[in-house]
Amino acid sequence: MRNFAKCLIALEASGAKPSTGSTVAAFPIPEKLRPQLTTLMGNAGFRALFSRALALAKMEVPWLRAIQVNDEGVLQGWEELHSQPGPDMFLEGRVVLAAQLLGLLVAFIGEKLTVRLVMEVWPKLSLKDLNLHEGE
Repeated sequence: MRNFAKCLIALEASGAKPSTGSTVAAFPIPEKLRPQLTTLMGNAGFRALFSRALALAKMEVPWLRAIQVNDEGVLQGWEELHSQPGPDMFLEGRVVLAAQLLGLLVAFIGEKLTVRLVMEVWPKLSLKDLNLHEGE
């Protein structure tokens, strides 16, 4: 899942507009998946899934402990932390959180549907070199 998350983050970075410092700019993956996921599981389901992914990520990345998912399913506290961890630590936190979200999706709806949802959002993503069964 980390390889999958890294691919999405790299794809986002390659087409990114200048950062405005917003949560969406800092971590756009859940926001871009939100329409598909809320259609599939509703707003409460999206919020619960994202909250669980964050809870799992906090076990691996301690500085994420200050981050919370609010009632709308949006990360709170991200902007304040953006300047605290170094760039490598910040990237690692983004990767771990995205990997946890993708991993939960695979666990709940399966690999094929997860990949299909992701491909709707990121049609330029190349999956030919991505092996979801390798590693983690």
